[in-house]
Amino acid sequence: MTNLGPTPRSLEVQDLQAFDSLVTAGAVHLEGWHAQSLDLRGRSAALDRLDVEGAIFLGCTFDEGMESRLRSRGALIFPRLETVPFNPYRSGLYSPAELYDGLANKPYEELPDARIYQWSIQPGQRHRLDATLASALHDQAIGDALDELLLSRPWAGKAVVGVMGGHAAQRGTESYAQAAQLGRLLARNSFAVATGGGPGAMEAANLGAYLSQADDGGLQTALDMLASVPGFRPSVSAWARAAAAVVEHFPDGTPSLGIPTWFYGHEPPNYFATAIAKYFANAVREAILLELCQGGIVFLPGAAGTVQEIFQDACENYYGAREKVTPMVLVGRRHWEHDYPAWPLLHTMAAGRDMAERIFLVDTVDEAVAVLQG
Repeated sequence: MTNLGPTPRSLEVQDLQAFDSLVTAGAVHLEGWHAQSLDLRGRSAALDRLDVEGAIFLGCTFDEGMESRLRSRGALIFPRLETVPFNPYRSGLYSPAELYDGLANKPYEELPDARIYQWSIQPGQRHRLDATLASALHDQAIGDALDELLLSRPWAGKAVVGVMGGHAAQRGTESYAQAAQLGRLLARNSFAVATGGGPGAMEAANLGAYLSQADDGGLQTALDMLASVPGFRPSVSAWARAAAAVVEHFPDGTPSLGIPTWFYGHEPPNYFATAIAKYFANAVREAILLELCQGGIVFLPGAAGTVQEIFQDACENYYGAREKVTPMVLVGRRHWEHDYPAWPLLHTMAAGRDMAERIFLVDTVDEAVAVLQG
């Protein structure tokens, strides 16, 4: 490993096969290596041969005595945190099946997603050093995994378009069906779809993207299957099982992204985002979601949360360089001009700015997609 600058180039080592391959290929110096969640028992001989100064081991397992030897030779070791219900050093994003593991025969309250949320809201948890460290390390790992995902197929080269809207849109309603149609149209036009990963319009957009390659009858079948459980209240279990049944009926759908947060843990993640970047820190999650959506954001009708997202995005565009301004498309003239009059203020803010040519008010999701196609 060669130091190519004042700071060594970091190398993420996230599985044993990669570790063994690097060692077999003749690696000598581990400076800059970040080994994450590896079971390195049985590899003491190799570790003893290597120069480990500057290496970082996060949540790894070693043979007895190896951890102290590595520390004495200059390695930095972050210990496994056994008291938290999640892996703070994880190497990838979540899948719906992981967060809802056990859904078929257990209530939601006993599943990983719910248990992590309950852990996060225990009295005094936010002020405990171990809890703060674990959640911060987790969110950093999620950010790394998200970066890697977007550089891989089928994501690489695709413009990411965000879909934001109210969580209250119920399955079986026209607003839910329109959000699904939006996700479907975006995916069919080669956009990658990202949402806040929750219920309502967010779930519908992820559903539409997931079924973008199905025919119209397939999407309608899915909508009909879901309509029997309109929302996640009173039972998240029933709501999630209805979605899992759709995924089982239509396996291998088109990938899309959900970026939810345990800060709003009372809103469960939806089952149709194939990759879930779930954060503890809501402010970090919101900033990352906006940053990713370089293809623009479509704002469906919503209330306070959606209005906040509109103006958070508007602030980025207001102060951003011309090359960094991204499209903002508000869907529903009556809603955004009269019910929640965000459009008049947005239009006034944009006057004379580079963003003025990148904000749009339309009535239909078809118009929204046409605007983004340019």
